[in-house]
Amino acid sequence: MAEPQPVQPPPVLQGPAAPQPVQPPPASPLPPEPQPVQPPPTLPAPGPALPVPPVPLQQTGVPDPNATLAGKRGDTSDVDAILLVSKPVLSLAGQSSWDQGFQRLSESFKILREEAAKAGLPIAGRPLTLFVETDDNGFRFEAMLPVGQAPEGARTSEFARGVKVGLSPAGPSLRFVHVAPYDDIDSTYETITAYLEAKSIVVKDAFLEEYVSDLNDPGDPNLEINVYVQPK
Repeated sequence: MAEPQPVQPPPVLQGPAAPQPVQPPPASPLPPEPQPVQPPPTLPAPGPALPVPPVPLQQTGVPDPNATLAGKRGDTSDVDAILLVSKPVLSLAGQSSWDQGFQRLSESFKILREEAAKAGLPIAGRPLTLFVETDDNGFRFEAMLPVGQAPEGARTSEFARGVKVGLSPAGPSLRFVHVAPYDDIDSTYETITAYLEAKSIVVKDAFLEEYVSDLNDPGDPNLEINVYVQPK
C-alpha cells in the first residue's frame, strides 16, 4: 500500500489575477441641514378708527342728520357743561309704561321721520325725548326730531298722527353720556343723581335724552345716549 501524500495548499495567486479587495462605494454627501423657516414679521394691529367729523353746513348746504346738540362726542367718565341752542323740531307727545318705553319711543321716531319725509323736511340732527313726567308706572314724553328748512313748495303745514312743529329745549345744561344697553340706563341716572347731590345742583324736573345711536336693539352694548339736565 502506497504511503499517503500530504495535501498541498493551493498556490497563492499573484499579480493581476489576484482578486482585489472590494472597496465600499464612496459615501454620498449628506444633504444640507434644513434651515429653520423664519416667520413673517408681525404687523401691528390696526388702531381704532377715528370718527369722521361732520361736514359743516356752510360747505354742503345740507343739514347733518347725525349732528348732536353738543357737537363733539362726550366721555362717559366726564360731565360737560354746555349751552343748548334751540332747533326747529317735529314733535309727538305720548305716554308709556316703563316696560314698553323703548318700543314706544322707537315707534314715535318712525312716525316723525315719515311725516318729515312727506313734508319734504330734511332731518337736521339726532332724535330727542323730553321726559315731562315720570312715576312708578311709566312716563309722559315728547319725542322730537330736528329738521331743517323745507324746500320751496313743500307742504309743511299739514301733519298727521298728532305731529306738531316746535323747538328743542335751550339754555345752560349738563351732559352725561350713557354707552350701554338701554335696559341699564337706570345706572346712568343713579350716577347723575349722585353727582347733582354731591355738587348741590338743583335741576329742572324735565330731562332730555338724545339718541346718538338708532334705537334698534335695547340690548345693544354700544348704544350711545346723551342725557341733558338743566340747572334751575
